[in-house]
Amino acid sequence: MPDLRRQVLESKKTVSRKALSRQSSRDTSPAPSRPASRSHSRNPSRQPSDEEDGNLSDETTWRQVLCPLKIDVVSVNSIDEMLASDEAELQSETWRQDLDETIEQILDRKRSSVAGREQTLTAFNRLATARYVFEELQGKTEQIARALLKSLKAKSSEKEASLALKALALIMITDPSDDAYELMNAPLKDVVGDYASPMVKAAAIHTLGASTFFGGAASSEVVELMDFLLQIVETDGASVDATDSGPVVTAALEEWGFLATQIEDLEQESTEAMEALTDQLQSSDTHVQVAAGEDIALLFEKSFTEVEDGESDPEDADEDFEADTTPGTPKLVKRYDVCRNVGQLKHRLSSLASVSGKRLSKKDKKSLHTNFADILNSVENPTRGPRYQNALNQETGKRYGSRLVVRIHRTGVMRIDKWWKLHRLRALRRILGGGFMVHYEKNSVVFESLP
Repeated sequence: MPDLRRQVLESKKTVSRKALSRQSSRDTSPAPSRPASRSHSRNPSRQPSDEEDGNLSDETTWRQVLCPLKIDVVSVNSIDEMLASDEAELQSETWRQDLDETIEQILDRKRSSVAGREQTLTAFNRLATARYVFEELQGKTEQIARALLKSLKAKSSEKEASLALKALALIMITDPSDDAYELMNAPLKDVVGDYASPMVKAAAIHTLGASTFFGGAASSEVVELMDFLLQIVETDGASVDATDSGPVVTAALEEWGFLATQIEDLEQESTEAMEALTDQLQSSDTHVQVAAGEDIALLFEKSFTEVEDGESDPEDADEDFEADTTPGTPKLVKRYDVCRNVGQLKHRLSSLASVSGKRLSKKDKKSLHTNFADILNSVENPTRGPRYQNALNQETGKRYGSRLVVRIHRTGVMRIDKWWKLHRLRALRRILGGGFMVHYEKNSVVFESLP
């Protein structure tokens, strides 16, 4: 299993259906990269605030450290201080015993009540988030997963389901298994389709993404799930009985983008997805709009790859492309067109980057302005990642470039200068919340997701 943890990312790099059919496909790049008429999300369910979403309260803490909607450089009291409160409470030598007891309680459903299981799952999630519990899960992961799936099948309460889904994602990222996708795929899809709660459906979609990314899914299975998610987007949630549900459509968009970072050649997926993504730019839900926009930016970014030996200079290949001349930066060339009508897309993105009106709150306006300025910048020049500063440094004469970083304690910096990195960071944050740094330092699966 330790070897699997080290190799899971490398072994899961996949190529699309079109790339698989080519006689001479390009090698997988060193950077992690794998697998009816449309309506818009007209009246989506309102997204819950951090304070309201009690089951995922750890994400509130994370947003204090990294809030891509409003800051360029991360430095808010440092992640050390963010984790201080959890660490203080978890310094007790009995935490392993506490974890063992919660696992026993999860496995012993016959003697438990709904309220008791909710309390147990809350404790398990807290421990598995704030600690790296790989050793403690050894030999128990599959049993725990099966017990959690029983909780979902029982449909006892919305809270228990949400907590069970979070627990499944946590054990998947802590102790990945090549059998996890096969075990979880069908039951999780049933949750997405059968549960009445949009929030449970959205949580199940996120856990599906995690189980596919980390759970041994084959190339064809990654693409199959992306198709499943795209259908949710195309139908505004109707395909899973969640018509016009903002949270469900947003979750589908986010996980589609997360899985797309695994696909080496996205030409076919770009063609199939662009109409649905551009349709969702007209949604009345800003979360849906931003998620669709970030998927579009990712598709444009991945349409450029490094120049191979013997290829023409990228400046000759695309006159509109402004190459990065920074020493040591690899030359890139455009491989395919992402969108038929780029001019129309740019116009729509520009409108969102400067949207005004009383129907939107100040928070939503700021979100749209900041995010779509970035997205438009990347569509115009796909080598520019999120929070790219076009301004010139007066001392060097060069552009400032991407300014979005995560400070690792007080010495290290993780630069989020590509959209694929931002998609992965967001996915990891959804699972780990305030425990991200603990896992980044100790969990090779997390570390290798953001090289």
